[in-house]
Amino acid sequence: MRYLLDTGVLLRLLNREAEQHANVRAAVRTLKQQQHECVACLQNLCEFWNVCTRPESARGGLGLTFDEAYRRLRTIERIVAIIPDSPATLARWKELIVTHKVQGVQVHDTRLVAWMDTQGISHLLTLNPADFRRFAHLTVVTPDMILSR
Repeated sequence: MRYLLDTGVLLRLLNREAEQHANVRAAVRTLKQQQHECVACLQNLCEFWNVCTRPESARGGLGLTFDEAYRRLRTIERIVAIIPDSPATLARWKELIVTHKVQGVQVHDTRLVAWMDTQGISHLLTLNPADFRRFAHLTVVTPDMILSR
């Protein structure tokens, strides 16, 4: 089974100072040991880059140098399979925003769901399960849920 790793998971996977680093790392390791495939998409990589290169003084920014951010990006590419977008993602995204009356910042999570739907991916590993609650067709899990199985 394929699991999309949400951007927050990707960020903490490589940030040893992050509070949830150990649990995220253990959860990803567990998924791989259980023969699940961990995947990401272009949107995840863009969000990852944004947070890595955003100044520490800005909300959530890590303030990494260009070289360090790029090194981490390349590491992510070795850890997870990067699956390209599908032309069908746009149509699915529009269906979802209308069906669920999505507004504001929630548009980004909805785009991830549209991408998942067009790729046939039903499982998501995230630190923010409430952000995906409206999408009942998904199996949304946290690192703690993976580790408590």
